[in-house]
Amino acid sequence: MWHPSPVVARPRRLSHPGRVIASAFAAAITVGTAVLSLPAATAGPGRADLLTALFHATSAVCVTGLVTVDTGTYWSGFGQVVLLLLIQAGGIGIATLATLLALLVSRRLGLRARLVAQAETKALTAADLRRVVGRVLVFVLAAEAVVAVVLALRFGLGYGQSAAAATWSGVFHAVSAFNNAGFGLRADSLVAYVADPVISLTVCAAVVVGGLGFPVVFELAREWRTPRSWSVLTRVTVVCSAALLVLGTVVLLATEARNPGTLGPLAGGTKVLAAFVAATMPRTAGFNNLDVGAYQPETLLLTDALMFIGGGSAGTAGGIKVTTFGVLAYVLWAELRGDPDVEVGRRRLPVAVQRQALAVTLLGLGLVAVGTFVVEALTDLGFDQVLFEVISAFATVGLSTGVTADLPRAAQLVLVVLMFVGRIGPLTLATGLALRQRARRRRLPEERIIVG
Repeated sequence: MWHPSPVVARPRRLSHPGRVIASAFAAAITVGTAVLSLPAATAGPGRADLLTALFHATSAVCVTGLVTVDTGTYWSGFGQVVLLLLIQAGGIGIATLATLLALLVSRRLGLRARLVAQAETKALTAADLRRVVGRVLVFVLAAEAVVAVVLALRFGLGYGQSAAAATWSGVFHAVSAFNNAGFGLRADSLVAYVADPVISLTVCAAVVVGGLGFPVVFELAREWRTPRSWSVLTRVTVVCSAALLVLGTVVLLATEARNPGTLGPLAGGTKVLAAFVAATMPRTAGFNNLDVGAYQPETLLLTDALMFIGGGSAGTAGGIKVTTFGVLAYVLWAELRGDPDVEVGRRRLPVAVQRQALAVTLLGLGLVAVGTFVVEALTDLGFDQVLFEVISAFATVGLSTGVTADLPRAAQLVLVVLMFVGRIGPLTLATGLALRQRARRRRLPEERIIVG
């Protein structure tokens, strides 16, 4: 007797982590836009229009720092708190926060949640997520608390602010700095503190530590005395970050030392301090201690390059990341030497990593080129200003020559898209939008072509 075969339910396919992360960030931006649109979010009468709320919610969640209105005067205390929460959520990562909530509520993680958090935190194995995510949260809150205390004391004792104002200013700038967001409560950002080493260096320390990437910071805390034992990730991140900071400081001193609109009026020691701070901020921090609109063209070009490179992987910084830049530099060096392998220290870089670095860089260049073309077509601004604004948005930096508020609404929407794509990463977005990954069952014969 024939019996029909039982229907076997097909296992539900896991959503790609890239798509989940993109959806989480989009949801956070949507919620932030809705809350910032409330009358209570603005200091004056009425409410923020939809584009203003969307722009600032995106800038906060994507830890960029580009603004079209003054944060300290346009938004009420409630609106500033909302921005701070969005910055914190975006800096740590929406997926990481969701994983922490799942741990606290159920004490267990499903495979899907593990994969999502792994993609966001760049953890090497899903089994390490409980420990890694917990350490990230503790480290972030502890670092922000230390920075907030230092800044609050300085604002209160050095500038006569009330205890409440100094505390709020310290907390806001600490969270914004550590998360590389660049939001400030003053219209001139850090220009008023250009000669203050306590505020300047404290903010820079928060920016650098937050931008190095959590895996690098944790490894440095364990093995800072034994550089030879550092992983390739830590070695490349530290070397490239230090080199870019030194290069940026030296070039800024050379190009802006006599500029009356930037470093010119400052004394010798203050000039070096200001140049170092200005070279640190393109790591995607977004604070400015000098008038960026008064930069020389060559300084703008240098800052474009530093912003595009950005900070470390698995941290709060944006850009294509210094690790990507470092991998390409090692690839170039190996090619110039004729080496068949790309070696860093005593390790060989896999071909897959080299391809990923190339893909991220080319996607980033393509997005910047298209964004610049579109914004240039929508405005009458010069090419230098448009390119600077586009790279700042894509790399989630927040530095501006002062033209953000004057851009037409269509151009501001372009910047919103660039901030979103730049935060979640070009490669993450591309893989998240892909319907599925196909495995190759055959390989074609190899044939070389002429390159160059």
